[in-house]
Amino acid sequence: QVQLVESGGGLVQAGGSLRLSCAASGRTSSIYGMGWFRQETGKEREFVAAISWRGDRTDYLDSVKGRFTISRDSAKNTAYLQMNSLKPEDTAVYYCAAPHYYSSEYEPDLRVEYEYDYWGQGTQVTVSS
Repeated sequence: QVQLVESGGGLVQAGGSLRLSCAASGRTSSIYGMGWFRQETGKEREFVAAISWRGDRTDYLDSVKGRFTISRDSAKNTAYLQMNSLKPEDTAVYYCAAPHYYSSEYEPDLRVEYEYDYWGQGTQVTVSS
């Protein structure tokens, strides 16, 4: 099994920055990559960003492009989400997630929630105006 723990959330003013961390433990060799999702109160969870271990390819929600950066430190089994120029509409619970690695013949679409097998507990990000 793989366990994921998010940290780094908090309360910031609009225009501020936060860096979220997602530490993985357990059978981390089974992870294909990592993604970040968020869920605003009363809304569905949505994709934010993802990174593949293969070539460090990344993908982002359009509304965060240029403001958020996903990265990883393989030695620490940790992924990060650097969030700059935060806006009130970024307020949400942020979750990290990881898809299980099955085969080199299967490349999951990391933008899609159902591709993920492991989830963290979430960390609250609140951006005030």
